[in-house]
Amino acid sequence: MEKIIAACGNDCAACPRYVAHPYEKSNEELRHTAELWMKIGYRDHLVTNEEISCTGCKPENWCRYQVVKCCEDKGIKTCAECQEYPCDNMKECFQVTKSFEPKCREACTDEEYMQLTTAFFEKEDNLRK
Repeated sequence: MEKIIAACGNDCAACPRYVAHPYEKSNEELRHTAELWMKIGYRDHLVTNEEISCTGCKPENWCRYQVVKCCEDKGIKTCAECQEYPCDNMKECFQVTKSFEPKCREACTDEEYMQLTTAFFEKEDNLRK
């Protein structure tokens, strides 16, 4: 599986929410992801398959850190290309992402945890490459 690195360093190809071709997910897979997101604290309620599915970052999508908009404004693809990298915003993004890792390790199966590690917890490494 080839990596698809988002502006913040997430690997979309590994993300259980990513549904862009050829990474389509079944309704059952999306429901499982919605349940997993609630179990690990990414959501406070069970969301619909439509809400959990993602086709990639866009400036108009909600992002706590406004990373895609920032990159678009600067004319760059990822934060790694920025002169200010890692800015305080990305340092906070990395810290918050890492804060979910213990809960994921506790609540996830080994397979789920490895998928989330590849998708999210390696974002700093992905941006260094």
